[in-house]
Amino acid sequence: MTDTSIPSAEQSVDEETRATVPGDEEPTETETGTPKKAASESDLFAQSEIAADYIEGLLDILDYDGDIDELVSAGRPVVEVVGGRLQNLVGQRGATLEALQELARLAVFRQTGSPSRLLLDIGGYRATRRKELAAVARNAVEKVKEHGEPVRLEPMSAFERKCVHDVVNAISGVASESEGVEPNRRIIVRPAD
Repeated sequence: MTDTSIPSAEQSVDEETRATVPGDEEPTETETGTPKKAASESDLFAQSEIAADYIEGLLDILDYDGDIDELVSAGRPVVEVVGGRLQNLVGQRGATLEALQELARLAVFRQTGSPSRLLLDIGGYRATRRKELAAVARNAVEKVKEHGEPVRLEPMSAFERKCVHDVVNAISGVASESEGVEPNRRIIVRPAD
């Protein structure tokens, strides 16, 4: 197997397609096995508003300036924070961002009683990271096609793994799967069966 590293953000990539990969998607059934009721657009927007209020309060406490947008994208509530001096809220490799996203999800759960698939982005980090990960995925696919051997990628968050799976699944002749346990869960890209 080959290990790969993350390329720089300046590398050009195309937008990836959206796909579902076992083990890295959000669950669609409740613990009892009954299908979840899909949230309406207004429910999702309400979730993004709750999360935005929470994040705004946090920014006030930290004395950070940022513009907050609430929206619904691809059936998920989204909160985007833009502004200068926000890098500390992203943290190394997005670790602080992931923690803030979980706190915002808890704030939504506390008010609604329902779990949320809220996506939080700060300073455009996720869009930039998505492009970097698309390049990593394409690099791994090239190595798999060239050598015919599986490639193990470094451990990634669920968001990062989903980005890579989406790109790999859009390319014929290769497949991807996740292995390991958080926080060391990683992707293996291999020749398709």
